[in-house]
Amino acid sequence: MFHSRDGTNTLGIIFFCLIFGCVLGTLGPQKYTVINFFNVIYEVLLKMLMGAIWFTPLGVGSIICGKIISLGQLSQTLTQLSWFIVAVAIGFGIYQFIIIQSIYYLFVRKNPYKYYFSFGPAIVTAFATASKSAALPITFRIMDENVKIDRRITRFILPIGTINMDGTALFLSASIIFIAQMNNIYLGMGELFTIGLSCTVASMSSATVPSAALVLVLMLCSTINAPTEDVSLLFAIDWFVDRLRTTNNLLGDCYACAVVEHLSKSELSVIEEEEAALKTNGQVSAVSNGNCVIDIGTTQTTNI
Repeated sequence: MFHSRDGTNTLGIIFFCLIFGCVLGTLGPQKYTVINFFNVIYEVLLKMLMGAIWFTPLGVGSIICGKIISLGQLSQTLTQLSWFIVAVAIGFGIYQFIIIQSIYYLFVRKNPYKYYFSFGPAIVTAFATASKSAALPITFRIMDENVKIDRRITRFILPIGTINMDGTALFLSASIIFIAQMNNIYLGMGELFTIGLSCTVASMSSATVPSAALVLVLMLCSTINAPTEDVSLLFAIDWFVDRLRTTNNLLGDCYACAVVEHLSKSELSVIEEEEAALKTNGQVSAVSNGNCVIDIGTTQTTNI
């Protein structure tokens, strides 16, 4: 049976924002008033955030220390955190080495691991910086020079990769379930479905900066009425887990480019033929305007 729950309707807020943005995009010039308003709000919040960043080391350290002091069984909590890291790493490994490889082979019908190892420099950069935006130039170079993916595909998919955050969605789901288990919160099929749906949608709004997903964890705890205080424990391990999910986010975009190119081969070839025809017609027109007649059969040019 369905029943109501106290707390913030996080899933409703997320879907309202999605629908609001989609409808706003369909309006005419009136929409720029609202867009300018939110741009100003963004600038104000950005300045406030830059001020808070200077106190981040002190603040995060104080939160972690306060949480550790309040724990009654420190060894048990450390064991739970260790198993959380192992579980998340296994999940990332299954996705990275099995799921996306299977998707690539299913659609492209080529060796997926040869494609995977081509992105070694980009994976290392993403792991070191914990941001796939920092690895974007290297990813573009590999796409153009090594794997030869069409530039029209890569220039469209890779820059908007913030809506394709596979690793972040996996991390959010695992974090919410971990916090629920720490507090002995029962999760039925309804709760698990809500967590999966809300984490998938919320991951689309995650920024490509280090530790951005922790803010979403705080917000999503309300979907199951989990205490937000335990999120502070994740700050201590996020420096490592963040690097793992960033590589998954990066590879998700790279494999999406390969699959989209394979499925769009006929459309891309038609566009190339049309562009070639337009260029040919343009050259013939230019030559004709120059008082020349082209003999197609003999490929000779005769001046008038």
